[in-house]
Amino acid sequence: MNPPESLRFETIPAGQSPARALLIVLHGLGDSSRGWEWLPGELRLPWLEYALVDAPDPCHGGYSWYDLPGDAGPGVRRSRALLSRLIEGRIAAGHPPERIGLLGFSQGCLMTFDVGWRFTPRLGALVGISGYLHDPASLLRELGPEARQLPALFTHGTRDPVVPMVPVRAQAQALQQAGLALEWCEFPKAHTVAGEPEIGRIREFLTRHLGG
Repeated sequence: MNPPESLRFETIPAGQSPARALLIVLHGLGDSSRGWEWLPGELRLPWLEYALVDAPDPCHGGYSWYDLPGDAGPGVRRSRALLSRLIEGRIAAGHPPERIGLLGFSQGCLMTFDVGWRFTPRLGALVGISGYLHDPASLLRELGPEARQLPALFTHGTRDPVVPMVPVRAQAQALQQAGLALEWCEFPKAHTVAGEPEIGRIREFLTRHLGG
């Protein structure tokens, strides 16, 4: 399969003009941008514009960022390059990098951290939900020069049957010990978003780091 030259995305404008920040949203395996059209209404941040992105590969009626099972590395690296190009395009369109956030669920969580901590110039905030890290050792070797100043929030579920939480908690602790500005937050949930308790935590984080 030939990889696409660019990623498709849906823009949802801010409720107020001009927007103060942009949130790039990355879905999970088999989902699409349409699966996250509910997010702006739940976050209720009128100063925030959204770019809901479709992953590059068709998968079960939606899309995927990399292959499962098997070696995810080539797919992750391909999607990393495509997402970096998308972010560069948003910066060229007038969005300051310090006012751009990435938010991803499951596979999208992996891509959020994989891209966000490598990207230069430093972005404004990262939010990863119910995912894990691909090759953390390589990530730590390839951090952007200001990656340790990039605020990040990592949420996960204590009852997640798809991505078990305990090994991911260990990954997060290793990243914190390496000096990354990572906040870890657990919820009594499965492989999903835990309603207003989790949305509220994300809202507070984005307001603190992108809403100023």
